[in-house]
Amino acid sequence: MNSGMNQYVAQLIEQLTLEEKIGMIHGNGLFQTKGVARLGIPPFKMSDGPMGVRQEFENDHWIGLDGVDDFTTYLPSGSAIASTWQKQLAYQYGLVLGEEARGRGKDMILAPSINLIRTPLCGRNFEYLSEDTFLTSQMAVPMVKGIQSKDVSCCVKHFAMNNQEINRTNVDVMIDEKTLHETYLYAFRACVVDGHAYALMGAYNKINGEHCSQSRMLLNNILRDQWGYSHMVVSDWFAVHDTREAALSGIDIEMSVTNQYDDYFMAKPLMSLVEKGEIDVSYINDKVRNILNVMYQLKMIDHKNERYQGSYNTKENQQISYDIAKESVVLLKNEKHILPLSKTIKKVLVIGDNATRQHAHEGGSSEIKAKFEVTPLDGIIRKLVHAQVDFIEGYVAHDARLKQADNWQLTSLRNKVEQRYQSNELRLKQKALRDEALQKAKAYDHIIFFGGLNHTQDREGHDREDIMLPYAQNELIEGLLDINPNTVIYMLSGSAINMGKWHHKAKSILWSSYIGMHSGDVLADIIFGDVNPSGKLSQTFAQNLADYAAHSIGEYPGGQKVHYLEKSTIGYKHFQKFKQEVMYPFGYGLSYTTFTYQNLEISEKDHHYQVTLDISNTGMHIGKEVVQLYIKDLQSEEQVFELKGFDKIELHPHQTKKVVFNLNTQLFERYDIESKTFKVKHSMYQIGIGKSINEILLDAKIEV
Repeated sequence: MNSGMNQYVAQLIEQLTLEEKIGMIHGNGLFQTKGVARLGIPPFKMSDGPMGVRQEFENDHWIGLDGVDDFTTYLPSGSAIASTWQKQLAYQYGLVLGEEARGRGKDMILAPSINLIRTPLCGRNFEYLSEDTFLTSQMAVPMVKGIQSKDVSCCVKHFAMNNQEINRTNVDVMIDEKTLHETYLYAFRACVVDGHAYALMGAYNKINGEHCSQSRMLLNNILRDQWGYSHMVVSDWFAVHDTREAALSGIDIEMSVTNQYDDYFMAKPLMSLVEKGEIDVSYINDKVRNILNVMYQLKMIDHKNERYQGSYNTKENQQISYDIAKESVVLLKNEKHILPLSKTIKKVLVIGDNATRQHAHEGGSSEIKAKFEVTPLDGIIRKLVHAQVDFIEGYVAHDARLKQADNWQLTSLRNKVEQRYQSNELRLKQKALRDEALQKAKAYDHIIFFGGLNHTQDREGHDREDIMLPYAQNELIEGLLDINPNTVIYMLSGSAINMGKWHHKAKSILWSSYIGMHSGDVLADIIFGDVNPSGKLSQTFAQNLADYAAHSIGEYPGGQKVHYLEKSTIGYKHFQKFKQEVMYPFGYGLSYTTFTYQNLEISEKDHHYQVTLDISNTGMHIGKEVVQLYIKDLQSEEQVFELKGFDKIELHPHQTKKVVFNLNTQLFERYDIESKTFKVKHSMYQIGIGKSINEILLDAKIEV
């Protein structure tokens, strides 16, 4: 720890009154705390993320301001970024968030979101990265570093186990210690230890009986004591429930959704307990110290060094949004090389609500006031300037739209969510639109369908009821494929969807999560061959909802409690263990070219292992391939491969490159309950190299 910082912070704490300290540890606005002007301590200003800097609100009301100076770059979502499997792009995502947060005068961006995708139904999965804790950690750490390189604090969220939105403020997650550390805390620990994150956000839910945002087990014993964390923890908005528990826990700032700031648990109620001698002032000093430590790191106080000023809506930031998006799109199927389509085609029919829908302004706290958002139809029209591009809606997608008031944050926290319904009138309209589209499709050789979900399903405060496609899309897609088997299908969703009713008929399927302001240009570039798709799934697409571990072994959604009976065997580990077939496996994604793997070699020196192999582009297109390294403990009970390394390689046709993985002993560690640390188990391990978890092409055994 910086000795100069410690001395400076200690001197400030000595000069602060109790009232001033209390003002620093709770909200004094919907997105800021109170400063201390006489000591040069400014308010701490925050903004929602993680897909960009959220619009400005009135300080005391959830009413957006109508200014023109808060449009920002609309970035791809978390599950899109993870689908790039490109750590450098994750870092650039962080750079944009940090740059634009500073440009908007913010001190903290509430990002990244790194909870694991335990069930595909969770409404915030589009914000999250993956079902796999290693992939999540490897993408999250560069995000944190990118954000903080711009004199802005990240706020890694939601700590921890916010894996469902149903009953999110009260559900009590029951989990064993080993699973907690090895699976659900692993990426958070990486952000703290390797990323040096300045802030974490406490989650709404409980873990083993304690609310996360006031949990002594989570915030004191694990975060502060085991991990040695000395920076800031911010509560989620309205996640603190008890003054005494909050005071004694490692939470530093209480935020909420109302403007009665003096009534917050860590406001006047806490000051009263300190004045009565029931809470020692040292607990308050610790919280203030953690806040000042972060302010010092961000150059907010002790102005010896000039703070970075930032900017927003620059061409450079918009280009980064495009670069992330183009590597996040996953080619799921491409029989008979239907894709890419020729740019010389003269006539094409575009069908589907997602061809014209903009998504930036919805989804919950991740909503963005985007400078612009290119729709797929716009992208195709701009790509095919000399062709006839026709559009038809095909289905109506407003039956489940939530009528949100300006203070939807309040209503979502009170579980006042309108129920979905579909009237007979709507069903008749769906049929009429479907019949119209099918009739029109008969006159076209080239059809592109844009469907999937939108932020009616993928949104904060709400979980989906199932993984089936809404809006009678299955019937429309089946009809289109009967008329034209070469119809190109694009599916948008924040997490897994079921395509089983028509998947076997389709020849070409593309999928992505929400891919930001350039989504239409990116999809047009891929469909017409200017970009070779290189995304890989960061989550498993199972055949049925009941196949997922949370639904077949564990509990979801639970009642007041939800037991994680599946333990660490979630996602692809579950499907391996039970040898269960899936629709599309973890790590899967095709290309317009082909790759071969060969010449696997493993060498060992001082308990470090070097794994090398050759990868060749054997096709006719330049392309990128994600080489994935998995490790299996051959003496474990589960006997499953786990991701422990990956690298994205670009190759020209007929080019070969050597790929090198350096494996340290940390990759073989398991959590030891007795010592409360990670230790290496002496065992035989199998190293597997492949294109996905279901396509291991090279393997070898080592003893560690």
